[in-house]
Amino acid sequence: MAIPKETTNTLRGFYPLIDPYKTEYLSVSPLHSLFIQQSGNPEGQPVLYLHGGPGMGSSAGHRRYFDPAKYRIIQFDQRGAGKSLPHACLIENTTWDLVEDIERIRVALGIVHWHVFGGSWGSTLAIAYAARYPTHVTALGLRGIFLCRKKELAWMYQEGANYVYPDQWEKYSAPIPEHQRHDYISAYYRQLTSADPAVQKRAARAWTEWELAMMNMIPSENAPASVSDDFLLAAARIECHYFYHNIFSDDDAALLASVEKLRHIPAVMVQGRHDMVCPPITAWEVHKAWPEAELHIIADACHGFDEPGIVHALVTAADAFLAPEISALHISHRR
Repeated sequence: MAIPKETTNTLRGFYPLIDPYKTEYLSVSPLHSLFIQQSGNPEGQPVLYLHGGPGMGSSAGHRRYFDPAKYRIIQFDQRGAGKSLPHACLIENTTWDLVEDIERIRVALGIVHWHVFGGSWGSTLAIAYAARYPTHVTALGLRGIFLCRKKELAWMYQEGANYVYPDQWEKYSAPIPEHQRHDYISAYYRQLTSADPAVQKRAARAWTEWELAMMNMIPSENAPASVSDDFLLAAARIECHYFYHNIFSDDDAALLASVEKLRHIPAVMVQGRHDMVCPPITAWEVHKAWPEAELHIIADACHGFDEPGIVHALVTAADAFLAPEISALHISHRR
């Protein structure tokens, strides 16, 4: 399945913004309830979209990759994120809890097979889920590939991206005392789990604004200031919680190794050439281990889910996955 090369005159855009036809909460533990939205065609091909972060929550824009006349679009806010309850909670919140939550949602919604899309942390979670439950995944669409390895986290939160965004780095560094700056993730974790709400709030804004500043090739100056404190707290606390605990994995290379289990699944990876949040080296390494997965490096894109070249590639991939042979090939492989 080849995605046509994007040009200024042929770029595909988003599908129209639509409201969900059903929203509900699903209890996945005595503590956690997940907010779930379904949009599009209730009889259409099921597709699950996994949001980034972890902790960022899902948005109406994410469902615009998918033809609403042909797809049954499922989104949910992961534990502690968005409208899921309890808000910004770190208890019982691990990668493997989220993987099992996805499977609980599939069963609760009566879905046998579905496509799975995910961006940034969503790509991490999509790979982790598909590796554990490959028989239920008919196709994968991945954007801004991220495996949460130590070298990726160090680039973003310790040393690397600061050489490109020194002005934003000063704001990120400001809440952390000089003697703790050898390990920013640990220092931020202490503040984001502080008993003092004011300390948490200041750290959450600095942490999340650092990431938001690098989302798009041409960032909006007003975007960070317009984000609510509730969003910032969940995004920062949950992200830092996962990164401090190495996404609850003892093996830094385990996710990369797991793609061997996915090589029979049709997949498209879309990566911004100038992505500072999730640099292209990770997508390239995944592609080398998984050569059957198409990799599209978008020359004029960064990390944003709504950048024109990114949208073109993912909308085109989602349309292509509607082809009957995509599902037929995978279902026949499982027999």
